[in-house]
Amino acid sequence: MNTNGNIYTVVYSTIIVVLVAAILAFVSSALKPMQDANEKAETISQMLAAAGILDKDAPATNEQILDTYANEIKEAFVIDADGQKILDLSVARENIELRSDLKPQNKELLKKNAEYKPQVELPVYVFNNGSTVIPVYGAGLWGPVWGYVAFAQDLKTICGAYFDHGSETPGLGAKIKDDPAFRELFKGKVPNFDAEPAFAIVKEAKGDSEVDAITGATMTSKGLSAAIATWLNGYAPYFTANAAPAKNKCNCGKFCPCGESCECDCHCHPGQTQCECPGCACENCPTGSHKMEE
Repeated sequence: MNTNGNIYTVVYSTIIVVLVAAILAFVSSALKPMQDANEKAETISQMLAAAGILDKDAPATNEQILDTYANEIKEAFVIDADGQKILDLSVARENIELRSDLKPQNKELLKKNAEYKPQVELPVYVFNNGSTVIPVYGAGLWGPVWGYVAFAQDLKTICGAYFDHGSETPGLGAKIKDDPAFRELFKGKVPNFDAEPAFAIVKEAKGDSEVDAITGATMTSKGLSAAIATWLNGYAPYFTANAAPAKNKCNCGKFCPCGESCECDCHCHPGQTQCECPGCACENCPTGSHKMEE
């Protein structure tokens, strides 16, 4: 064959391309199990960080992360749009099941047709420390943003959060991941599932269902805020159905001693150690004077 001819050049180039493609395919196939393991461990570490179980700044191997999850997880399951459990996820160390398909789920949750019932399958992770972790996903300024929000045992109060991003601006939008102070803002907050949105990241937070936005990262803050609101809306039926009943507060701000969710006309004043509950119909709170519960 004439090595200076066009046919030789075409054949030679074709062989090289085929060989390179075969090598790349082999390498990709060989590395896929490792890539999947890394992705799984990273997802789990973010959940554990939100639940307050793992410090993301502390070095840990994939095996250590999986061991921690297996030891700390109580149960994991999937709920539908009505908040009903439809599937249990394996939490066994040798077969940990996760639902990390956040992007397609996000598309379902964002559908605006009021008559359309989203065909979503939302994961719920409950840990031994009493925290319940759910994922969130949305769009930031330059790419996707996602993370995990942990609720306390009452299923009302946020007790932790961890967020990540695809390509937000370093020193600005990237602070949703890099700045622990931002994540601390979420602790103790209480989403209002009767409001729209149930939770928001705003310029100047004023209520229990708001946190301050990151200065200089308006679009990322808005994107993460929308992501959290979207997913909380999807989980609202589950949380509202399973949240612990609220205790009745007396006029002084203390809790009614019976702890029931009925209406109690309690009256007390600062400095008192007793609280009058005239006309109270609660089964465990007979009419009379009761010691106030701090």
